[in-house]
Amino acid sequence: MTDFRTLVRLLAHNSVEFIIIGGAAATAHGSARLTEDLDIVYRRTEENISRLIRALAPYEPYLRGAPPGLPFRWDELTIESGLNFTLTTTLGALDLLGEITGGGGYEDLLPHSIQLQLYDVECFCLGLARLIHVKRAAGRPKDLETIAELEAIMEEQKRRL
Repeated sequence: MTDFRTLVRLLAHNSVEFIIIGGAAATAHGSARLTEDLDIVYRRTEENISRLIRALAPYEPYLRGAPPGLPFRWDELTIESGLNFTLTTTLGALDLLGEITGGGGYEDLLPHSIQLQLYDVECFCLGLARLIHVKRAAGRPKDLETIAELEAIMEEQKRRL
């Protein structure tokens, strides 16, 4: 089981620049659906990647689904050479995404994000309208199922204004 609280707090306390997306973002907006992993889009600067590496190193990041013993180095060069990483850690499942379908990278998504207080820390979460957009662009069955609920949440929010 993923320890969302510890992961979010760990990233925030280490000044990692990230935006929560996916199921965790849907939950932050009021979705009743459960998610098993924390999906984040991270800023791909040298400094931010270094902070990310340092923050997660004690929690044994490894490629999720990879056979045990497969060589994997958790370092700046690995992250800089790749883009998206689905990881398992001792804190649970974490998807590090340099960019996402229908949304782009950190700089593209930041204007469409909101700042929230989650687990006693300030962090960015993809805004509801953009979350719906990227889920529609991804087109996976589980994303398409979530869109109706997210649209209902957005309509309810509009009614309250």
